[in-house]
Amino acid sequence: MDDLLWFHSTNAGVDAVLRSTSWPADVVFTRTVGRMGRRIAEYVLAWMLEERQRASIYHDQQRMRRWQRQQVDLIDGDLAIVFGAGRIGKAVALLLRAAGLRVIGVATAARGAPEFDRVLSSSGAAMHVPQAHWLVSTLPLTDDTRGYFGRDLLGAARGASFINVGRGATVQYDALREALDDGRLRRAVLDVLPTEPPDPDDPLWAMPRTVITPHTAGVTADSDVVEDFRACWEALRRGELPALTVDPERGY
Repeated sequence: MDDLLWFHSTNAGVDAVLRSTSWPADVVFTRTVGRMGRRIAEYVLAWMLEERQRASIYHDQQRMRRWQRQQVDLIDGDLAIVFGAGRIGKAVALLLRAAGLRVIGVATAARGAPEFDRVLSSSGAAMHVPQAHWLVSTLPLTDDTRGYFGRDLLGAARGASFINVGRGATVQYDALREALDDGRLRRAVLDVLPTEPPDPDDPLWAMPRTVITPHTAGVTADSDVVEDFRACWEALRRGELPALTVDPERGY
């Protein structure tokens, strides 16, 4: 890497790149985000609505040729806790608030952010989990977030649904299964797993009330790469540090 001045990742998640080498301090490292935040936000909202509108039940009833109304609930007024208050977390919060949800963000430190009703520090999140209807993870994978969702946090839930669009290794899966088994979690939607794809005999496939999607919530489009690369290039030409610069110490 002696002649390397700038590296641009075509992905938003950069944990694999950072694990592969000791990143030189004098190399600018940027990443692609594009419209991923909006795509992920729509994914999150879609699964919330799918659950509340009983969409899967109606699919099953149609196959059985059964005409039976189900109780449909609104998401308006629900409390969602979004773990991660970066670009993607903010995009999720904006769409959820537009749909009528109350949204608390969780970041490394409490701060103001107009996209959220409030942003708490990681240490202050657990006390709000029992009141939450939805737990949404947009967390990157760092030393601090690995295994973040364990028994203490998931065990505090009181019927919430858990949606993970961040990184699979932020979850302790024994704790997730326990929370699903005893009803503390109503449901889990997992777009990311610690190993992708999981083996056919991986017990994750058989977890109760769980939907697994193949890392499709925030697929990067070619236009995202082009637009973000151009923006970074133009910033560097002006002698500025691009807004999409990664801090290797923080991991994002």
